[in-house]
Amino acid sequence: MRQRAIRNLAKLELTQARVTRILDAAAGGKNNFVADRDAVRRYDLAAPITTAAARAVLHYLCRVVRHLATEGVDQFVIVGSGVPSGLPPGRQLHDVARDALRVSVPRVVYVENDPMVLAGARATIEPVTDLVRVVEGDVHEIDDLLDDRVLQTFLDWDRPMAVLLLSAHSLNDDEYFHYVIKRIRQVVPERSYLSLLQTTFDAIPPELLPAIHDLLAMTLPGHAIRTREEVEALLEGLVLVEPGLVWVPEWRPHDHDTADAEQPGASGTYGAVARIP
Repeated sequence: MRQRAIRNLAKLELTQARVTRILDAAAGGKNNFVADRDAVRRYDLAAPITTAAARAVLHYLCRVVRHLATEGVDQFVIVGSGVPSGLPPGRQLHDVARDALRVSVPRVVYVENDPMVLAGARATIEPVTDLVRVVEGDVHEIDDLLDDRVLQTFLDWDRPMAVLLLSAHSLNDDEYFHYVIKRIRQVVPERSYLSLLQTTFDAIPPELLPAIHDLLAMTLPGHAIRTREEVEALLEGLVLVEPGLVWVPEWRPHDHDTADAEQPGASGTYGAVARIP
């Protein structure tokens, strides 16, 4: 435990923005640094949608968790979530799952590799509930992640679960991305679900694209951007839950989500949920 804490501290980078912390900053959270808030400011100057986009993503995640919980899923593995503090108190994703379940209580595992997020979540979530675990892991090491001792012992691998893959932006290699999906499909129990998020520039006006590309290269180097066609290729062979692959505000919106629905492309993010036979 001490060695892991030292390693996390060594990886902590205060001057480089991270997408999970940018999401948190844009949503009004506290798990972020000046570099992340500065990135939000720059993006809003280039195209004033960052804050609205972050909130649209968080709303989507809550709707996905709520829907799957009402379908009876009570185990969730949330990979690369950032565990955003921008969600209201008591409305973290594990709270949403708990409130939606009527006959059972959820077990939720957050997987994250950002040292600040790990430390914050372990300090504020794990001590107050036995039903949540926070695991250090990286989607780039999917085999090690799936073999993690906490995942293997904390969850019941004989019952359905939902894997929310929220770090697609970090997977530049489509071949490896296919492998990640393949491995998840191989190991999860029958009747499980896979959800993913993907950043896109499909709705960015052409005249803004050069500036956005330059800004992305400066603030989030290596951040993967995909078109709808490229995301569809990654999802080939999966049975998508209605309404399929859509802008995140369009995925089963509630009546109070009308602000997001007015310009769904402004979210800059596609979302989908798939059943795993």
